[in-house]
Amino acid sequence: MNKIAIAVTLASALALSACKKDAPEDLPPPPLTTTTPTPGGPVTPQGSIPGTQSHFAQTMQGADTIYFDTDRFDIDAQDQAALRSQAQYLNQYPNVRATVEGHCDERGTREYNIALGERRANAAKNYLVSLGVADNRISVVSYGKERPVALGSNEQAWGRNRRAVTIVLN
Repeated sequence: MNKIAIAVTLASALALSACKKDAPEDLPPPPLTTTTPTPGGPVTPQGSIPGTQSHFAQTMQGADTIYFDTDRFDIDAQDQAALRSQAQYLNQYPNVRATVEGHCDERGTREYNIALGERRANAAKNYLVSLGVADNRISVVSYGKERPVALGSNEQAWGRNRRAVTIVLN
């Protein structure tokens, strides 16, 4: 039994020494950084590219989303201000398309909330169109209660989930 223990120990030591790796003598050179000039000048990596979703969200500072009362899809004065900002952005970048997403809170049936979300998205779209954004540049989609931003069964969570969100497509 003693000979078996010695044999196992030697075999283990031999196996472990076979796995030993030495550090390489020379490290590969660091990657070269090259910049390709663009027709409009250099692109600055610090800021968002105009016409992209990140630039839109940064410019809107929260005005990419409007909120609704329970079972409502009307555009109030606060929503109008946010939609005016969105329309100004979309009119400044005429090649950008957008989707307005309609959302609801968790209450109500799936079918009811899909229909209500669509009415909310269309209300926002129609207001944007009334401000000069071309109808064919804006699509709508309703997610009903399927994509909440706030979890919870209280008025605060429900209020954050009753919304229409404008997403820029490029």
